[in-house]
Amino acid sequence: MKALFAASLLAGTLLGIGSASSADVIDLSTWKCSQFINADKDTVGIVLAWLDGYYQDEDAPPIIDKERFVGNAKKIGEYCAKNPDVGLITATDKLFGSD
Repeated sequence: MKALFAASLLAGTLLGIGSASSADVIDLSTWKCSQFINADKDTVGIVLAWLDGYYQDEDAPPIIDKERFVGNAKKIGEYCAKNPDVGLITATDKLFGSD
């Protein structure tokens, strides 16, 4: 758990995330890349953790590869910075494929 938290903070720092108000419910199907880029660090950490799990194989072992996690966070940040009007799930499907 500490590793996930640390990776989330590191990923947020590496992405240069600004602050925005957080919501109790995050509907990623409606989020644009710009919302992700402008979200607060806590929200970014939650979204990154969810995305990491979403793009895992169903039978993948319950591990968190911190290096891959941070690398994927950078990929999402770079893509979203260049494509702010693209839907977040559209962006991550393009980057990581969907099942």
